[in-house]
Amino acid sequence: MNPPYSAPTTLAELSQAGVARIRSVQGDDDAAMRLRELGFTPGTEVSFCRQAPFGGPIIVALRGYQLCLRVREAKRVLIETIGGQL
Repeated sequence: MNPPYSAPTTLAELSQAGVARIRSVQGDDDAAMRLRELGFTPGTEVSFCRQAPFGGPIIVALRGYQLCLRVREAKRVLIETIGGQL
């Protein structure tokens, strides 16, 4: 049975212990291309690890590794949360 999915939101809004599936990366510029090259492709599962204090960069896990992203970069990644978490 497939888990329920929520409406699309951004990776920057993924809460602690949240798990999501990537829908897309917004934009066609160099930053968006680099995010896709790093593995942010549709269907990939991504999970929240931690965030720096005061709204700093977030660390997420995907494809067997962890990656630190600025919040403005994370806002470009559209996701669907799995199991209604956010």
